[in-house]
Amino acid sequence: MSASRAPLLAADRVRLYLTLVPYLLERGQVTLDEAAADFGVTAAEMRTMVEKLTVIGLPGDSGYWQLPQEMFDIDWDLLDDHGVIEITNDVALRRVPRFTAREAAALLAGLQMVAAVPAVADSGLVAGLMAKLSRGSADAPPDLIIAPVAVSEVQDVVSRALHDGVAVSFRYQAPDAAVTTRTVDPMQILITNGQWYLQGWCHLRTAMRTFHLDRVSEPQLTDIAITHSDAPVPAVFGQDGDAGGVTVRLPERLVPLLGAFAHEEVDRADGQVTLRFRMADPRVVKRIAGRFGGMMEVLDPPQAKVATRDWAAAALALYDVPGTGSRRVD
Repeated sequence: MSASRAPLLAADRVRLYLTLVPYLLERGQVTLDEAAADFGVTAAEMRTMVEKLTVIGLPGDSGYWQLPQEMFDIDWDLLDDHGVIEITNDVALRRVPRFTAREAAALLAGLQMVAAVPAVADSGLVAGLMAKLSRGSADAPPDLIIAPVAVSEVQDVVSRALHDGVAVSFRYQAPDAAVTTRTVDPMQILITNGQWYLQGWCHLRTAMRTFHLDRVSEPQLTDIAITHSDAPVPAVFGQDGDAGGVTVRLPERLVPLLGAFAHEEVDRADGQVTLRFRMADPRVVKRIAGRFGGMMEVLDPPQAKVATRDWAAAALALYDVPGTGSRRVD
């Protein structure tokens, strides 16, 4: 004779009820015996749980009563005559907030960019999230096409290098420097502030380096095994110990718009804030200044000022605005 089962503890009952509702909603219709087997209880215990479920619902205005439509309900005839459970009122559990088509499209665009990162490209995670977003929007989101970029070949090579555990080689054109051939143990590809970068151990410099993918060409796999996979990645992206500093000034109200750009405050007066950025190439500050429509002034160093001025002047010249050739851009 088998030993009698120990009664369920209160904590066990709570866990069962928390799981029971989504289980029944997903199954639609399920027999008492099937549900009991899935939950590891007897058919009689399952029926008792289902019956008690019908006295659970949303609290009323006074907190002590509910309207009929605010309580769980089941098809009693189906349960009594056929031993089948079906929830007929789910207390608004299916009425979940949904993304608008525009919100879903924005998130889908971001996920498509993330899908280019080798670490997640083949995981299936992004594809699953994109499918859920498409189903979960209030209206069908528009079809999105993210324009291909020149770094796609590099991303593909790096992805294969990480998979095979070998270094990559490529030609690298740093600003105002001769083209060099680099052999790199790749660590990761990442995107920050709209720009793609490769981080890895450079055999030429014998140190960790960050490479702007727009300056990489002719990427190739090598037969050199990766040997520096445990090398520490720089604590702050794009800021090596010998990185130069760039000093800028802009209105105090615009500082929050810097977002993820790491900076330190130098001075604050008359509604203006002076900040200092740490970056390997000071001339890159022009990309930041370009976002502020002339409201950011580059103060130092001289090469950063010149690069920003020339970049802005070249952009203005594209519009063929009279007088722009002599216009001063700080």
